[in-house]
Amino acid sequence: MIETVGAAGIQNTLQSAGTPTLPKVNLPATPGAPADPATPASSAGTSVPAVTVTPLTPEQQAQLEAAQAAFQARNYPQARAAFESLITQNYTNPAPHFGLGLVLFAQNDDKGATFEFTQFAALAPTRFEGPYNLGVIATRAGNHEQALTLYGQAAGLMKDQASPAAQQQVLEALATEQTRKADFAALSGTLATISALDPQNLDVQYRLAQARTLSGQGAAALPGVYALLAQAPARLDAALLLADIYVAQGLPERATRELDAAVPRAANGSDRATLLLRKADILALTDTRAAVFAAQDATREDGRNAAAFARVGELRALRSDRPGALSFYQNAVKLAPDNAAYRAALAGVRLTLNQNAEAARDAALALTLRPDEATLARALFVQGVAAYRQGQYPQAIKALTSSQTRAPSADTTLWLGLSAYAQKDYPAAATALSESVKLNPTPTARLNLASALLASARYAEAEAVLRGLVSDDPKNAEAWFQLGLSQRAQTRETDARASLKTAAALGSTRAAGALK
Repeated sequence: MIETVGAAGIQNTLQSAGTPTLPKVNLPATPGAPADPATPASSAGTSVPAVTVTPLTPEQQAQLEAAQAAFQARNYPQARAAFESLITQNYTNPAPHFGLGLVLFAQNDDKGATFEFTQFAALAPTRFEGPYNLGVIATRAGNHEQALTLYGQAAGLMKDQASPAAQQQVLEALATEQTRKADFAALSGTLATISALDPQNLDVQYRLAQARTLSGQGAAALPGVYALLAQAPARLDAALLLADIYVAQGLPERATRELDAAVPRAANGSDRATLLLRKADILALTDTRAAVFAAQDATREDGRNAAAFARVGELRALRSDRPGALSFYQNAVKLAPDNAAYRAALAGVRLTLNQNAEAARDAALALTLRPDEATLARALFVQGVAAYRQGQYPQAIKALTSSQTRAPSADTTLWLGLSAYAQKDYPAAATALSESVKLNPTPTARLNLASALLASARYAEAEAVLRGLVSDDPKNAEAWFQLGLSQRAQTRETDARASLKTAAALGSTRAAGALK
């Protein structure tokens, strides 16, 4: 705790930086009248005319000290009455206004506290405590733009009047609002000042390097990161930031080498696993095989790290190693049974292995685990496809429709169209498959759309889709066969037979039968 006591000041305790609190005023014994009084922002938007500051008499000073003591003892009703009495006797002295502001703030009377701190700021415009405390109230009210402005004013006033600890607290409040606004350039300047006040604070050094990186000055942050690692070689966040900087500079190989160097310095297996997972993420952009090995190393360093097992599962699935992906996702689910994302991913891998009943079971479990919207949509998709494959078409339509409303995709509408087709609802099938083709015109989606259009007696539309298909893929026997059917349905037998002959030549037995 930090204590500063002025001859006409209010004693108060400054807490650790990060949560703005109310510092005490430290006024000279006899404040002079301001030559050009300032009126800081207030929630009421009022202004205070220039007045001459009247010093406290010895009797009023004694009353002030008694009011301070009541405040420190948390006897707020007594303190409030004493400060209000002093204000009645000597309205133009700032100290009683500040004390009353503290009391009212402690009693959650922000409107009253704002008024008193505004009066204080007008009577002592060169003091930092006025705008700072008004900033605290603005922060508590959620008025962050105003808080940012007020903390900036306080920071500009405090340099020659506040202790290093008090300066750091004001700057931390300013940094909090700059972080909230994502003004990383300004934040870098603020943190540089804090670091100068407290050069041994490694956390501040890290935050400064991070802010510089986020402001697009990653290269400028490198000396600070290396200096930090020289003092704290095992520091995980600094090693990760170093890698991020090199990735942002387009040097991923340098980033992975720095991570490799950091792994032996890490304090424990959990930290080593985190470093290896970051390495896997970087490698995955160019070399999924190497990424798999890095992620597997992470599982060996920390056998309880569910995220590491899930990452291996994801990477193995990307490499079409579905049995391997299944094994690692099963381990992830065992370690984190309440993780909806892992459970949904496991369901998805089971679906690729045609373990439809098991996939449906895992998807249903994922839906009970409060998944986020993306995971919810994925689980519903798996549930829908699994239901389709098991001939449960109404359930499939319900699940796929719900998935599509949350995360529209070509795959979802494709399976939704197939499910509607299986129910013989051909218009609905055509609608869903048309949407799938719009989102991703794959040959499979186009061919199924043509089938739905044919079944809906929309022969000309089907022919248009099929002509596009055979133009793109002249060896698509099924497309030629359906083209022949669409032409025959339009009583263009010559064209139909030509298309059917092409399909038969490509191996379509159904086309050969249609020619007889």
